[in-house]
Amino acid sequence: MPNDVLHRFQLENAGVRGAIVRLDDAWRRIRANGHYAGPLAGILGEAVAASALFTSTIKFEGRLSIHLRDSGALKLLFADCTHDGILRGVARWEGDAPMMRIVPDPGACLAITIENAITDSRYQGLVAVEGDTLSDAFEGYFQRSEQLPTRIILAADDDCCAGLMLQEIAATGGESMGDEDGWNRVGHLLATLTPQELLTLAPEETLLRLFHDERVRMHPAQALQFGCTCSRERVEDMLRALGREENESVLAEQGSVDVTCEFCNRRYVLDAADVAVVFANVPTDGGPATRH
Repeated sequence: MPNDVLHRFQLENAGVRGAIVRLDDAWRRIRANGHYAGPLAGILGEAVAASALFTSTIKFEGRLSIHLRDSGALKLLFADCTHDGILRGVARWEGDAPMMRIVPDPGACLAITIENAITDSRYQGLVAVEGDTLSDAFEGYFQRSEQLPTRIILAADDDCCAGLMLQEIAATGGESMGDEDGWNRVGHLLATLTPQELLTLAPEETLLRLFHDERVRMHPAQALQFGCTCSRERVEDMLRALGREENESVLAEQGSVDVTCEFCNRRYVLDAADVAVVFANVPTDGGPATRH
């Protein structure tokens, strides 16, 4: 039975907040859309789980996205999640499919972008990737960009991806909300969690096994699901941005303009008449389009 949920929680004794996510059906749909397998599927699944984890800290309507910009063979790693639990993700690799675990290049950059739909504002944090795993990279991001002590465990296989995040809660003056050893203690407990346990145990069981002495307070589960924001209108906007000449060149060569969404594989096919409508109100001199 699909179990696509996010739980926010607090460890009262330790003064630590956290989130745990498990994705079954949503992850299988994302993986199938891109025919991902092996290490490429693994790193994408971890990124998708992380995007859901990080939305647990958002208090407004919006979207959080993760974008890893790598100078190596991993050309694209992107995942995002909305405040109401709509997820998507995509990855691209140059050359033969990798056979071993993917490690981001030392020159890679990690960007986390938060978009507020209410105020139409956008915030982006950008840091260089350090460490051998995505979890290392994300922990480094929170430490350097947010000055927030954070521990993250991520895992993915063919049928499930999951993640668990802990963050220290600071009271006024920067002191911990828990006892003096709380943060170190829960960090050691988290280190005992194996990827297999994270992928197979129910979130409630995972938290109680790890932190049964910390007074775990779980918030109601939030449902998660795969979703894509592509549309005919967005495709037409993209074609306008490419310009009339580029579109006419493609029409002359192929007879139609074909666009396939990278996230959901939906295909949009526009013939010459469709393209003419797209550019009907766009001046041929490249001036601003008129809308009616």
